[in-house]
Amino acid sequence: MLVTKSFINCRREALTEAIGTFALVFAGTGAVMVNNLSQGAITHLGISFIFGAIVTALIYSTGHISGAHFNPAVTLAFWSAGFFPKRRVLPYILAQVMGAIAASTVLLISLGRVANLGATLPLNNNWLQSFALETVLTFILMFVILGSGLDSRAPTGFAGLAIGLTVGVEAAFMGPITGASMNPARSFAPAFVSGIWQHHWLYWVAPILGAQLAVIVYKQLSNGFHDFQE
Repeated sequence: MLVTKSFINCRREALTEAIGTFALVFAGTGAVMVNNLSQGAITHLGISFIFGAIVTALIYSTGHISGAHFNPAVTLAFWSAGFFPKRRVLPYILAQVMGAIAASTVLLISLGRVANLGATLPLNNNWLQSFALETVLTFILMFVILGSGLDSRAPTGFAGLAIGLTVGVEAAFMGPITGASMNPARSFAPAFVSGIWQHHWLYWVAPILGAQLAVIVYKQLSNGFHDFQE
């Protein structure tokens, strides 16, 4: 009952999160699949660019509606930092996961069971390596989100570009090792639709841990977030 009421109270925001996460997974993992189908026409750097570009576009087009989270780790980090109400956490995360699953389903129907639907897997099954790297990658991403998107002292209007570039850069240099997920919903959808669950837990735990560590560190750098209002 409480969950239903929470959904009703933020239905526009939750729908926006679902649509945005759909677009992110559809474009990003779709690029992985099309690259496989076209024998590498898009290239790894092209895939990284697509991930960064779609994140940038979504932030500028929907940030004023939902805050443009599109990532359970980001939603939980905003909540723990005190910038997001607890009652909206579950609706947002469910919307993100549902949007992502819808995207992977459409890709499966449209393109077939190609490239594991863009599922993220540790290189050579080295889960410890990927766990450490995904934690660091998400820490950097969340640090940039806090610094460019929430801190009022930052130059205005550049958050989308800063965050999108961070996603693209991190995907470019760590994608071949971990998949550079940084986003539990992005990893969950292709795993769920394709049934590939190897080491999937780390793509939840590591991003959430990395984002929480970024909150702790940035809180120290901003005088308990009090400097945000200066």
